[in-house]
Amino acid sequence: MVINAAVHYACLAMMDLAIHGEDGVPVRSSEIIRRNDIPGPFLVQILRTLRSTGWVKAIRGSQGGYQLIVQPDAITLLDIAEAIGCPDSIAPAQDDEPSAQQVLKKHWRDADEQSRIQLSRVRLGDVIRSIRESDEPMFYI
Repeated sequence: MVINAAVHYACLAMMDLAIHGEDGVPVRSSEIIRRNDIPGPFLVQILRTLRSTGWVKAIRGSQGGYQLIVQPDAITLLDIAEAIGCPDSIAPAQDDEPSAQQVLKKHWRDADEQSRIQLSRVRLGDVIRSIRESDEPMFYI
């Protein structure tokens, strides 16, 4: 599995919506862009895709923006990658390929499957909790 820039930015945008939209106030795309250094046109495309999945809604008007409408613990990183379009890292082996290539491709495919398994275990909420834990000040006695 190739984790491309679109998947990375989509995860950042969803985390931003979850963290900064907790109070129910829509988050402006300009704020997401500023906080996460995501190219504007790229974010618009990503938010459109996330809206089509039913995870994000757009609110129009001067007080508008975007809201995450699912619980972060209901979405895995694999869900996001698949929604955005994360390609496989290697094509399946062909019968007419040399055996060395077939064997090597099998190992690449196995690694790809392991990455999918790992991403399916990590929920967006887990990442957000990790961020919050790393941002908490340390107190020493």
